[in-house]
Amino acid sequence: MKISSFEKRVKRRIVGREHRFFAVCSPGLKKICENEMLASGFPEDNLRVIQGGIEFKSKPETCMQFNLHLRSPLKILMRINRFKATSFRKFEKTIDTVDWDLYLPENVNLKFNVTSKKSRLYHSDAIAQRCEKIILNQLSLGSTFTSSAKNKSNQTIYIRADHDDFTISLDSTGELLFKRGIKKKVAKAPLRENIAFAMLFWTQFSKNDILIDPMCGSGTFSLEAAMIKADLPPGFLRSFAFENWPGFSQKTYAYLKKQAKKKMLPFLEKQIFASDIDAMALTALEQNISNHDFSHIIEVSKKDFFSINPSLISPQKRGVVMLNPPYGKRLGEKTNTQSFYREIEKKLAADFKGWRVGIILPSRACKSYLELKLELKPVYHGGLDIFAGIGMV
Repeated sequence: MKISSFEKRVKRRIVGREHRFFAVCSPGLKKICENEMLASGFPEDNLRVIQGGIEFKSKPETCMQFNLHLRSPLKILMRINRFKATSFRKFEKTIDTVDWDLYLPENVNLKFNVTSKKSRLYHSDAIAQRCEKIILNQLSLGSTFTSSAKNKSNQTIYIRADHDDFTISLDSTGELLFKRGIKKKVAKAPLRENIAFAMLFWTQFSKNDILIDPMCGSGTFSLEAAMIKADLPPGFLRSFAFENWPGFSQKTYAYLKKQAKKKMLPFLEKQIFASDIDAMALTALEQNISNHDFSHIIEVSKKDFFSINPSLISPQKRGVVMLNPPYGKRLGEKTNTQSFYREIEKKLAADFKGWRVGIILPSRACKSYLELKLELKPVYHGGLDIFAGIGMV
């Protein structure tokens, strides 16, 4: 098959070259993301931990691999350009020097995420509008494609201005990476998957461990643990923005997924035990489990945490117990927070001796309610600064 001149340009300038990318991380999770990247064999010299995440240099194929396999970051951006602009004229001229047809599909629905800090160009809407006009003008000049709006590819461009220094990036991910494509039904205020993974990582959860998830809610801990045990990549069941890029190779991506599938492990027995007193949450979890055949490894039951006997669940071995106790409005006005956490501590001490524990705490003060040696890890979840308490009972 004859390769067009455009395909040659894309291959030479995009696919065949190294580019700078940026893995966006939630506060407190950068070290875990770095560990994941290095564990994959990525060279340490090609990455740099900076504010907000990890910058790395690679070809686009590695970007695809990281979207598919990394569990801790929020998204991966491809750096397009960095420049200084003190006027809109300079900004527009530089934006127009980028060959946007090499990065974006013709039939595109553009979105912009603009942040301006101490820059002379401070109006975010004006920045986005000028950028959009230039890009769409470029794409329309060479376009022979027409289609309905519903068939357009959604692509997001990130523009960061800091003291007149601009960074332009293209989102390779689409929906945030913690959306694994598994939870179609969720309970109220579900825990994000990247936070669940971080806590499992901090407790050193492994494929050989039993997991008890006794305040499971939507089952985020249980589902994340099941994916780890099965070697199921977190991005295997979802799609990404890069799949619509001009340089995207369906053949290459299919090969990456095929290689990942070869490493997947079967579920042989129940190793994850999820329970809650919320019937609606359990119904949602059971539906999510059945949709992806996790019922062979996850057992779901309606139980109160304080009635669980872990020796009946796992007589021979200890494992990990993960707790996401209700707090704030979920706890209820009539419940005393201090006494509630004291009861949790008593239950753990009585029945979970020797188990590793991860518990979400809404404040530092809650640590004092638990007579456990916990290391506090600050995490950011849904607009709240909370803490992950990690330790051994």
